[in-house]
Amino acid sequence: MLTDAEITQYHGDGFVIPDFRLAEDTLAAIRAAHGLLIKAYPHFTDYCPAVLPFDKSFVDFAYNDDILDMVSQLIGGDVALWNSSFFAKPARTGSRTPWHQDGQYWAMRPLATCTMWVAVDDATTENGCLRFIPGSHKDRKIRHHQINNGPGLALNQEVPIEEIDETRVFDLVLEAGQVSLHDVYLLHGSEPNRSDKSRRGMTLRFMPTTSHYDREIEKERHDEKQYAWAAPEQIKRMQRLPLYLMRGVDRCGLNDFEESFAD
Repeated sequence: MLTDAEITQYHGDGFVIPDFRLAEDTLAAIRAAHGLLIKAYPHFTDYCPAVLPFDKSFVDFAYNDDILDMVSQLIGGDVALWNSSFFAKPARTGSRTPWHQDGQYWAMRPLATCTMWVAVDDATTENGCLRFIPGSHKDRKIRHHQINNGPGLALNQEVPIEEIDETRVFDLVLEAGQVSLHDVYLLHGSEPNRSDKSRRGMTLRFMPTTSHYDREIEKERHDEKQYAWAAPEQIKRMQRLPLYLMRGVDRCGLNDFEESFAD
């Protein structure tokens, strides 16, 4: 469970690094599952925006009482998993993630998500660890994002660099097995991997069921230019993400769950 101080930090800074580690056998299982994923879909070697449509076994890593306890402390006891992604960043080739807010891309209303970022490898400044702007979530607004379809980017929408106060940047340096939790409005990004070591990171994205995952917004927000590398069948899978009820009930009564683990 998160301490009172950790909960206060999450709400104040927009993120927290809890006193928690995944077990070594869980890390090994994640690495093995990721290896099978990129063997089947080589285009995902650097970045996979949604693993659940391609391999449902990744849900098992979210169905963890310790993880769900922490998430429930932050967003309430009625919790849905709506996405998991993989930012793999291979050595010397890993792409840059531009400064952005997650809510710019996402389809739930009202916007509400707690993202758990899992360090599958050590994450360092040399291999492109995540970077946060503490407190940038507090106004609960989505800032202007501009389109950038240039090469070497994991995402194609970014907050202009002149709007980023780089004196406030916090580098999320983590050892393998550590996790962080961050808010849907928090400004964050990462640099390319210029090291000889990979920097695999997996996200688990949880929303309170007081929010509705809106399929119409999902269609509007889907930008096929960002996934120009993907085959039509792969794009079709990413156009409709499966939702999983992890705890509690559907408070808004509008979500279409693939499966319920609430019992």
